[in-house]
Amino acid sequence: MVSKREVKYIQSLSQKKHRVQECLFIVEGEKAVEELLLSNWKVRRIYASSEWMHTHDQVSVPVEEAGEEQLQQMSGLQSARSVLALVEMPDPCELPAQPKGFTLVLDTVQDPGNMGTLLRIADWFGIRQIIAGEHAADLYNPKVIQSSMGSFLRVQVSYTPLKNWLEQYQSPIWGAVLDGPSVYEQASVEQAALIIGNEGHGIHPELLPFITQPISIPRIGRAESLNAAVATGILLSYLKRH
Repeated sequence: MVSKREVKYIQSLSQKKHRVQECLFIVEGEKAVEELLLSNWKVRRIYASSEWMHTHDQVSVPVEEAGEEQLQQMSGLQSARSVLALVEMPDPCELPAQPKGFTLVLDTVQDPGNMGTLLRIADWFGIRQIIAGEHAADLYNPKVIQSSMGSFLRVQVSYTPLKNWLEQYQSPIWGAVLDGPSVYEQASVEQAALIIGNEGHGIHPELLPFITQPISIPRIGRAESLNAAVATGILLSYLKRH
């Protein structure tokens, strides 16, 4: 069984400073771990229930049996799953100055749930590159990993000062704002970047001059704003419709 020391070590990985120090992060859940095992990401160790181990006896990664109480203690979720994996962080990829196709640019999106959902939305629309500001939610936050539903395996996230990156970018730059032209009137887009702003404050003023095409979702009702991930899904459903 898993020792108390191991449990405490895994709990520590819920904090960014420990993840960075150990170059490890946590992935929980049957589907996410199964996708992980089919990828080229390196899994250090798996902790799982006896039932999971019984149905996955051909796994090449070291697996350690954990009881329900131990899995709950290690889990960052309200209700623990039957399997948890420790995964090595890959080396940072070289930041693409001119990525091909459509790129999402996330300006200080700080909510981990939003960040994970944005990865999932990008994956749905075939977007393989997200450029995030330095203060955006950490990709390896357990809530980001969980809410991405495995999409973190397929969407590359790079962190950088956005002003510097946008200065180099040579394709059209769309920006989600409250008073821009309606997205319903736009043609589909193949090569561009779309800036999504902070959940409460929108796009930072220093980034607004880089926007070559402001865009908005017309409001019909009385809601003050839309969730960043919801707005992104609506915008991409029109901009990527072909």
